[in-house]
Amino acid sequence: MMDSMASPARQVSVRRHTGSTAAADIDHVVVEEPLEVRIGKTSVVVTMRTPGHDSELAAGFLVSEQVVRSAAEIEDIAPCPDATHGNIVTVTLAKSADVDLDSLKRNFYATSSCGLCGKASIEQLRKTIPRIPVTATVRPDVISALPQRMRTAQPVFDLTGGLHAAALFDFDGKPLCIREDISRHNAVDKLIGWAAFDDRIPLSNAILLVSGRAGFEIIQKAAVAGVPIVVAVSAPSSLAIDLAIETNLTLIAFARENRFVVYSAPERVSAE
Repeated sequence: MMDSMASPARQVSVRRHTGSTAAADIDHVVVEEPLEVRIGKTSVVVTMRTPGHDSELAAGFLVSEQVVRSAAEIEDIAPCPDATHGNIVTVTLAKSADVDLDSLKRNFYATSSCGLCGKASIEQLRKTIPRIPVTATVRPDVISALPQRMRTAQPVFDLTGGLHAAALFDFDGKPLCIREDISRHNAVDKLIGWAAFDDRIPLSNAILLVSGRAGFEIIQKAAVAGVPIVVAVSAPSSLAIDLAIETNLTLIAFARENRFVVYSAPERVSAE
């Protein structure tokens, strides 16, 4: 497997204004570049991402979008030798993988910014995502502590102020893996890729925390990976709530300052 060595941030020249004074200065900004993921010579998706953990991103995307069932179906991920700018990775599938590339090119809804619409999305996912069982509960104080624990582990955000983050914790609040990216969806895919490579899927004993809001795609990816609890710092969308209820996933939002709101499957959160 490969990984991008590009820096996630770069310096730019700016003029900084403070009150009535202005001075030349240097600022740090997050790097945003496209990444094309290919299976063989077939282009699967192009996503804007922050360079770093590219192999995890590619693998996590393929797993979370159910193109492959696990990392065992991926033989290799490597930079495309024909790529002029290095922003193409080629995935070589194992012989055990059963992927219809022609169908993938015609019908792969994740390559669209809107995907399938409304309830039709849930209807399609219902056929492939099993309901997540309730096997354990988590204390409210553990959930309340998660945003700050993730925030203290965001070095590129500290430098640039321009990245989302996603993190996996166990039910005691111990961090398992944290990833940053300009897109929260990519940050989640990087986590799923990490978990797939480490043979941790389904993530039945993990909590997923995301910066920002919880949209439909976040819940979809979490459900496919078997994550029982998703916590968002900001608001959920209506379709995210619908999918969480359908898959029996505990969706928690507005997790800030010792308070949060549970939108589905509240039985996973203990009373005290």
